[in-house]
Amino acid sequence: MSFIHWRYSPTLIQSLLPGWLTAEEFDGSAWVGLTPFLMEDVRVPGTPALPWLSRFPETNVRTYVRDARGRRGLWFLSLDAGRLLPALGGRAGYGLPYHWSDMSVHAEGERRAYRCRRRLIGPAGARCDADVELGASLLDAERDELTDFLTERYRLFTVIGGRPAHAEVEHRPWPLRRARL
Repeated sequence: MSFIHWRYSPTLIQSLLPGWLTAEEFDGSAWVGLTPFLMEDVRVPGTPALPWLSRFPETNVRTYVRDARGRRGLWFLSLDAGRLLPALGGRAGYGLPYHWSDMSVHAEGERRAYRCRRRLIGPAGARCDADVELGASLLDAERDELTDFLTERYRLFTVIGGRPAHAEVEHRPWPLRRARL
């Protein structure tokens, strides 16, 4: 997994959000993240992982928000999945803006090559190519408030049936490393 981030005007990001969410700021900026990674062991709770369906590349474009109750979370601007069924399931079940894409993740030593070309739904020719060279592990003492702001999110917000909704996301804190794009 790679986290790649850019600063944006909070006003601009707010214009992309539903009215019940507020763009969360850090250091006077709203942030947009591009996060390419390889999903593994994906399955419906209580069922076994299916070899072909349970492992696929995903890339998400997300921003950081709070709801009216002050809860922190993610708002996904777009998600691409390398398998059609998860993309359809994410759209139908969670109302998330999933797209089916031709995707790959290649790892060679400390290098990661992420490729994504949108197949259906969305702008024709939408794509993402990211080459990342991994560096040293980020020590706990090196983690700062911005690092945690951008990586430690455990809730996603969405709209299901025209109504605000959220889902809790479970994962261990990410083992972070420095990287060069």
